[in-house]
Amino acid sequence: MTGRREKSNFSPPALGGSSLLVVFAVLSLTVFALLSLSTVRADQRLGEASAKAVKAYYAADSQAQEILARLRLGETPDGVAVSGDRYTYRCQISETQALEVELQMDESGSFVVQRWQAVSTVEWEGADDMEVWQGS
Repeated sequence: MTGRREKSNFSPPALGGSSLLVVFAVLSLTVFALLSLSTVRADQRLGEASAKAVKAYYAADSQAQEILARLRLGETPDGVAVSGDRYTYRCQISETQALEVELQMDESGSFVVQRWQAVSTVEWEGADDMEVWQGS
């Protein structure tokens, strides 16, 4: 070894097709994981909103049942409109919905439910500013 240089047999690792496939697979799995996470969060928000809506509906339903029980006892609570043998009242579910109840008293003095329905309390406003093509 008197002045001769030894050649090194070192070569950098080659990025072959299998390495590229592994990188692509890891990236794909990462993207799918992020999509799954966003789906779970959206489902959670939807579930919470649904639970809140169901809870509000059944609170209004319970209130309507209490009013019906008072009517059966012969009382006429505030908010109950009487027209002949028909009794109507409304229990608020949310800002945009209410439970409307319509009862009719039969000959025996018992109440028959004519309507027990959740309805929208906001006025629908249609948009008529849409331009429609009339032809050439």
